[in-house]
Amino acid sequence: MLERFPKLREVLDRKGRLLSGGEQQMLAIARALVTGPDLLLLDEPSQGLAPLVVEAVVGTIRELKKERVSMLLVEQNAEMALQLADRVYVIDHGTIVFEGTPAHLRADRQVTTTYLGVGG
Repeated sequence: MLERFPKLREVLDRKGRLLSGGEQQMLAIARALVTGPDLLLLDEPSQGLAPLVVEAVVGTIRELKKERVSMLLVEQNAEMALQLADRVYVIDHGTIVFEGTPAHLRADRQVTTTYLGVGG
């Protein structure tokens, strides 16, 4: 895991609660990967992170995707999610209101305007 997350090597002597937000996110992903999951659940991996750290997390997710790790990404940063996703689901109050590819979502003006706040 330290090859995948070299930044963690620098903080091995620290408790997880004392790490920065980005370091905590890397640690959480590393912990999950160590278990060899069939499906990796990523809940808001960019939340509260600086833009440069978000880029690093996105890079890690892209690497995992290339390695064919199955992931379920829950993310409010729609553009980031659309760059990473093969399939997209938009859920409103527990109901799936859109399901398709990122390209199909981008082409659906009603959904992008109503749920993503873009277009119009």
